[in-house]
Amino acid sequence: MGKKLFITDLDGTLLRQDMKISEFTMQTLNALIDRGLLFSYATARSHHTSSLLTAGLHIKTPVIVNNGVFILENGTWKRLHGSYFSASDAARILSLLQSHDVHPLVYTYLGDIQKYSYDPHRLGHGTRNFIVNHPEDPRKRPVSPEQLLAGNIFYFTCIDEKEKLLSCYEQLKDDFHCVSQVDLYDGEQWLEIMPKNATKASAAIKLKEMLGCDKIISFGDGVNDLPLFSVSDECYAMGNADKRVKQAATAVIGSNEKDGVARFLLNYFK
Repeated sequence: MGKKLFITDLDGTLLRQDMKISEFTMQTLNALIDRGLLFSYATARSHHTSSLLTAGLHIKTPVIVNNGVFILENGTWKRLHGSYFSASDAARILSLLQSHDVHPLVYTYLGDIQKYSYDPHRLGHGTRNFIVNHPEDPRKRPVSPEQLLAGNIFYFTCIDEKEKLLSCYEQLKDDFHCVSQVDLYDGEQWLEIMPKNATKASAAIKLKEMLGCDKIISFGDGVNDLPLFSVSDECYAMGNADKRVKQAATAVIGSNEKDGVARFLLNYFK
């Protein structure tokens, strides 16, 4: 049957609406992993938040974070693969966003330290709320405008008015990997911009090769999971998934609130 790699999204897929993994899912997955299940996740989140939300899950494979920008060794968070913007591309993106009065969070590595930079004097309502709602985040780096592009930049996050962000999306989507969607939890409009080759799909293929697997089986709910679905041998949409994700899926399974991934895997390995 070949060696199979199972990859799940987190938010809206493995995580419930309360951003937790149920005890049933935790116990089920850990038992299957102990039996040899190759199980990983691919998330838009950074390892800073994904590691907290998956604490207690005994994942033994590397994980995919930041929508495919990085493949990290789980636990040590060593970067096994990463994608970054060139200085000229980062400057072009920032200039275009600012011309639309959009002021992003600019994610960067300063040496081995991950930060997100922002101008505290020019923040939209959505971005300001994000910063206020993460008071203890050690990555926060308020800076002057001329310092926004310091370091090795790999991600831009914009939380703002839909019309402004869609205009930026249309002008950037052909040259970069862009994800435009409404946030699952607060209903804010987000635009996330990554290097062109940084997708859940490209990272999943690399991880498949690292582990010597023959097939990818994936689970997801949002439009940012569609690239992952496109390179999967089987792909399963949650009952709560976006209709576009359901249309692309091999089948639709139970929702995230009903332990859809865990119950599917229990049945898969009967």
